[in-house]
Amino acid sequence: MTTEREYVPPAEKKLALFHQQKVLLDTFLANGAITPAQYDKSLNCLREKMGIGEK
Repeated sequence: MTTEREYVPPAEKKLALFHQQKVLLDTFLANGAITPAQYDKSLNCLREKMGIGEK
């Protein structure tokens, strides 16, 4: 039994990971676990570390 994995380009993987992390930050903000200032700082740091510009 062999399983084939579909090739996903690294750029797509990075964008998917960024999106997952952003959804998590959005959830924290919506539930009051972090302040809007903490959200902004975390999101900006995430963008910077992952090399993703604002969209």
